[in-house]
Amino acid sequence: MSDAKHSNKHSNPIEIEITEPSSLNEQAAVALVIVGALVAVADRQVSPVERDEVVRFIRDRKLAPHISDDRLYAMFDELAERLEEPDFANVVIDNLRPVSDLPLSSHLMELSERVAAADEDVRPHELQAIKLLRLLTLVLPRAKQVTPGGAGAQQPAAIQE
Repeated sequence: MSDAKHSNKHSNPIEIEITEPSSLNEQAAVALVIVGALVAVADRQVSPVERDEVVRFIRDRKLAPHISDDRLYAMFDELAERLEEPDFANVVIDNLRPVSDLPLSSHLMELSERVAAADEDVRPHELQAIKLLRLLTLVLPRAKQVTPGGAGAQQPAAIQE
């Protein structure tokens, strides 16, 4: 699995979707995966059971039925790798901000706790990651609506209605 991940790193079509999700559904799936990946990476030992727990959680709740398990696993692997970089906090915030208006907070928090417990050893760094996520879900700035013609182009029409 690890070899396949590295050999497909540059040709992986998911990379574009993760950095620029094209729809709210994609963004929600990425937000769920990044939460699980953050907790999994927190103790520097990403376990396959943690990765499986992320996909199982998303599947059991039918939160991203349009995304295959293989794509979810690939998203997890790529995001876990990105979270090992120095700018990991920006990666988390940038992927949570677009869905901050959605009622995902309870799912995000439940998923983070399940990933921490998946390997039957909740470590202090995983607890810190969960606390960080709890704080982020409370204070993250709400997503701004983006309109095709720009913010100013649509505003007068909205005011007139």
